[in-house]
Amino acid sequence: MTQTDLTQGNITKTLLKFAFPMICGNLLQQLYNVVDTLIVGQFLGADALAAVGSAYTLMTFLTSILLGMCMGSGAMFSIRFGEGNERKLKEDMFVSFLLIAAFTVMINVSVFVFLDGIMSLLSVPQEVYGLMREYLWVIFWGIGGTFLYNYYASLLRAVGNSVVPLIFLGISAVINIVLDLYFVVSCGWGVTGAALATILAQWFSGVGLLFYKARKCPELRIRRQQMRVRKETVREVTGASVLTCLQQSVMNLGILMVQGLVNSFGPAVMAAFAAAVKIDSFAYMPLQDFGNAFSTFIAQNYGAKKEDRIREGIRCAVRTAVVFALCVSAVVVIFARGFLLIFIQPQETEILAIGVSYLRVVGAFYVGIGGLFLLYGLYRAIGRPAMSLVLTVISLGTRVLLAYTLSAVPGIGVTGIWWAVPIGWALADVAGAGYYGYIRRKERKQAGG
Repeated sequence: MTQTDLTQGNITKTLLKFAFPMICGNLLQQLYNVVDTLIVGQFLGADALAAVGSAYTLMTFLTSILLGMCMGSGAMFSIRFGEGNERKLKEDMFVSFLLIAAFTVMINVSVFVFLDGIMSLLSVPQEVYGLMREYLWVIFWGIGGTFLYNYYASLLRAVGNSVVPLIFLGISAVINIVLDLYFVVSCGWGVTGAALATILAQWFSGVGLLFYKARKCPELRIRRQQMRVRKETVREVTGASVLTCLQQSVMNLGILMVQGLVNSFGPAVMAAFAAAVKIDSFAYMPLQDFGNAFSTFIAQNYGAKKEDRIREGIRCAVRTAVVFALCVSAVVVIFARGFLLIFIQPQETEILAIGVSYLRVVGAFYVGIGGLFLLYGLYRAIGRPAMSLVLTVISLGTRVLLAYTLSAVPGIGVTGIWWAVPIGWALADVAGAGYYGYIRRKERKQAGG
């Protein structure tokens, strides 16, 4: 198995080399829902587009519980790998797998039991209610595949292998596209076909990584004597996983609350928001993945106690993220309408105008979310996941509060929802950077005293 020791070598080159497959991988992962959205929008119409777009927001919120737990466990695996502590690494792997698998089963059961109640809370218009329910009922059969992929991808990335998860995602993305076209266009199965294509692709990537790890990574095999559930290990795994899970869940809960507000403005705003958010996600996804790669870099060096390398890594990461964010912002703002035409028919002029408004407000400030992803990764890697949760509450709390407040003001309306986004990012960035400065000053005092 190819591993990358992030505690050695040129920092910028090592970080970018490790981050690149993660960026490509998550862009491919975004294709799962984007392909659904594109095909549904072009072949099934605006109501189906609104249904699938709103379903994506709900799906992201629920699966964020698993993603957060996998990310938290991955940071812990990276620290153990940096320490060279094989026994603790494998004990942590075993306990975290059991914990996240249990949460996966609980989520799957809950979503089917409470699906109608959840949709009612989201204020889904009657025109799209049936389509959205139909799509969600199928799509959530893929939660188990989502768990398997993200758990094993986090494990492999933690020990420096970011290429293999990319390969499996690439294959599954192709499967998703082919099946989408076949089920929706050829078979005429509507939104059910789009959802079925997605879950089959998800299960392929999850089961595929499971078998890869079992056959190709003997150094990560857990022996019977390492299958121990000790209180200390459970406490460590729970602390790392649950706080990151809460951070991801709070983030997506805030987005879900905003989705409910968007839905109250009717199908045209829903459809515009659904398409614009897909472009938005693609645009800043590399920044999120760079933040995750940065987190692994910091965690390995934190485990190896290489403080100078950590400080230089922070400087390199900030420079890289700022340059990339500014370039992407320029592209999105300039070509906003062209990107929206990928999902929306040219004659849907009202939907296009609303979508352009969103992208030209939010898209101009990607540097804000780029900094926030670096702060999330930093605090997760140095064993302070609670601070990531605090920053999420600041960012999303501001966004939700301002969205509901500004959108109710005559003359501002739905545009207030868009402006709430970059304002929330900015406040969280200031708080996160300020707290890190406080930590550094405190450490210098202790070292000097």
